[in-house]
Amino acid sequence: QVQLVESGGGLVQPGGSLRLSCAASGSIYYMAWYRQGPGTERELVASIIRGEYTNYADFVKGRFTISTDNAKNMGYLQMNGLKPEDTAVYYCNARLGFMRREYWGQGTQVLVSS
Repeated sequence: QVQLVESGGGLVQPGGSLRLSCAASGSIYYMAWYRQGPGTERELVASIIRGEYTNYADFVKGRFTISTDNAKNMGYLQMNGLKPEDTAVYYCNARLGFMRREYWGQGTQVLVSS
């Protein structure tokens, strides 16, 4: 069964770094990371197509980097310079396999606090 499993969330101090991982059980055509903070709508953080073409929300440009390793069916979100307002549940979203079907992960909590 095709699925996505996120990992790497946790508690980090402001200015710190975390790397989120998303393990996919199929080849990755498109992957994105979304986040949903307390009392807010889910919002797009970053996306990548075919492991090459990336797009970032303005609020993470220069701080976060999205990547995929198609040999391992893995996606990553490297987060540097974390701020308290980055606190949220982060979700992996991907289109996998020949049919490019869309899947969501279960989410991983990121808490930025001193």
